Amino acid sequence: MHRKQRLSQIVSTIVEAGTIDVLTLAEQFSVSHATIRRDLEVLEQQRLVSRTRGGASTHASFNDLPLTYKTARDAGEKRRIAQQALTLLDGARVIGMTGGTTVTEFARLLTGFEGLTIVTNALNVATHLVANPQFRVFAAGGEVRSSSQETVGPSAETFLASYNIDIAFIGVDGVHATGCTTYDPVGARVNSVLHQRAKTTIVLADATKIRRVALAEVCPMSVVDVLITDARAPEDALDEIRAQGCHVLAV
Repeated sequence: MHRKQRLSQIVSTIVEAGTIDVLTLAEQFSVSHATIRRDLEVLEQQRLVSRTRGGASTHASFNDLPLTYKTARDAGEKRRIAQQALTLLDGARVIGMTGGTTVTEFARLLTGFEGLTIVTNALNVATHLVANPQFRVFAAGGEVRSSSQETVGPSAETFLASYNIDIAFIGVDGVHATGCTTYDPVGARVNSVLHQRAKTTIVLADATKIRRVALAEVCPMSVVDVLITDARAPEDALDEIRAQGCHVLAV
């Protein structure tokens, strides 16, 4: 396993556990205690974790994993999810998009489409799509989260609330039968506004997000029209989601 991938998985593990010790991390990733300590030092410098006596915990300022950590993870699955999402555009003219690596992959695949209007709070998505003269791109302002390159806060919420959207493609950190969640409460409110302005809400989430419950709710599962995930997701968890009235596609 490359160090970049290990660092990403270490952060995810610490976020899930809250606090974890060096011994457990060393056994999980089959590396020495010294290697884990060096990794934790790097992650602490990036304000992702706080080292404790014999281990580490989530940093107090942690909002979300940076895109640089998430982009390489589950790349094949995210691309399949994005390709499936393309088949659901179904004549939509105005689409909303949050940030996140899977939604970003979906944005990259829109190249062959024409006449779309895109409303987004993700600056990386807007920058990519605005290069296509066939698209109209509207980007929300506000505070920019360095981790996700999304704008958040009252300005972003007010901006998004002024648009009527055919389909919103939403990226989240957790998908559970009870609802969709993210690590960032401020970002969750922005995503919620985008969902509320859309006729159809489609959540894009790879299998690692299934059954995960993050800090802040974006929306209940009962108001999500479609969840697209990958085939690794536990079938019983997907059945619980289907029971909420959400159509589930596992690709």
